[in-house]
Amino acid sequence: MQSKATSSREDIFQNLPIPSALTKMVLPAVASQLIVLIYNMADTFFVGQTNNPYMVAGTSLILPVFNITLCLAGLAGIGGGSLISRLLGQAETEEARRVSAFSLYLGLAIAALFAVGVAVFMEPVLSLLGAGENTYAYARQYALCVIVAGGIPTVLSNVLSNLIRSIGLSHQASAGIILGGVLNIALDPLFMFVLLPNGQQVLGAGLATCLSSCVAFLYFAGVLLRMGRGAVITFSPAVGFPRWQSIVSVFGVGVPSAITSFLFDLDYVFIDKLMVGYSDLALAAVGIVLKVERFPLNVGIGICQGMMPLVAYNYTARNRQRMEDTVRLARRTGLLVAAVSILLYELFAVQFAHLFIADAQTVELASQFLRIRVLATPLMFMSFFTVYLFQALGQGRIALFLGVTRWLVLNIPMLFLLNALVGMFGLVWAQAVADSLTVLLSLYVYRRFRRSPRYFRQLAKNDAPALRPVSRRGGSCIAASVPAWRIRR
Repeated sequence: MQSKATSSREDIFQNLPIPSALTKMVLPAVASQLIVLIYNMADTFFVGQTNNPYMVAGTSLILPVFNITLCLAGLAGIGGGSLISRLLGQAETEEARRVSAFSLYLGLAIAALFAVGVAVFMEPVLSLLGAGENTYAYARQYALCVIVAGGIPTVLSNVLSNLIRSIGLSHQASAGIILGGVLNIALDPLFMFVLLPNGQQVLGAGLATCLSSCVAFLYFAGVLLRMGRGAVITFSPAVGFPRWQSIVSVFGVGVPSAITSFLFDLDYVFIDKLMVGYSDLALAAVGIVLKVERFPLNVGIGICQGMMPLVAYNYTARNRQRMEDTVRLARRTGLLVAAVSILLYELFAVQFAHLFIADAQTVELASQFLRIRVLATPLMFMSFFTVYLFQALGQGRIALFLGVTRWLVLNIPMLFLLNALVGMFGLVWAQAVADSLTVLLSLYVYRRFRRSPRYFRQLAKNDAPALRPVSRRGGSCIAASVPAWRIRR
């Protein structure tokens, strides 16, 4: 089985035409991203059937906190996955195994700490998110289920998905996420309208999400067991501890990834906090929009996730043309998706809002918000795309710089500025204005990087490979082929 997996990985990373390879990696990633979005939206959809805007607002308030759990998964999963792909490009399989085990246990530790933290500081957290008298109880119920009880399986599932995708097994990486999502959609109406009494719909939605996350984790655990002892992805502590440079690399890419994703969700917190100052109705409307706009964004993230292993592998394997062709095709595909989304949302904004709530005032306001926010979709994609690209190249500091600049320097201040100048609709326009500046900065930084020595040292065709001893526990060594410039003298 291991030989087949290795052969499949080599075909995707090295031999298949770029469109075919990217399709094999991207389609499952996009499918899993959409399913994740749909099952998160499913909770809001079914809660919206109560026609209770306070229930809708309560569940919407927890979205940023739930997304933080995904940020934590990104720290271990994206940081570890990016390095694993680059290590495989250098034929360092044993070190890749050690990195995979380290990433899994890192994900477990940070997920447990976060769940305990939310449980202990529940009241101040909900107060920070803007929970009021009418929404506090619903937000608390939902948080206990999806964050406190469901946080660990959610994080571990996403870590495993990223790690498995990093070795070219995109279908397996996505199947578990899809399974959990489909199960959540099926369990929502069962828990909300059949098993639990009226008035407990939010609790039912939370229980469905928690159980679905547990099932997804069990699926991934089964995948690892079927891979066998010699697989690249392993949870066995027997493989030993990775090299210090590898640990630094995991955090060097993972921490910026988590911080960037966290700042994205912090933006949602500020939007909710500022919008609640207008009305609970406005809060419910923007909560719907922030979910609906994630459709094209999550497709774009899926494209980026599918692209990352191909770029990372070919970067360290010094296959410049294949790497750049992959980047170019992925970028064009994402922009096409963004253009289509603008057309659909402008034409059918009211219908999309109606999917979540029947209240006429909320629908009207949500449709107005959506028509504005969707204009930023291509800009948002390009902002995420450049961050993912630098993560694939192992340039975590550059990714962090772009993420921090986008959110802390541009987007969040723009929220306060336009809110003061324009009012409620200024909060909706802020994304487009900030991302316009972010894209210009991202393109400038990427062009500078491509002309830098760091880029060409890795990709130079005349780089002669050198042998570096890779120490293992137990005293034995193997020789790995790596670029000469990486040897420390």
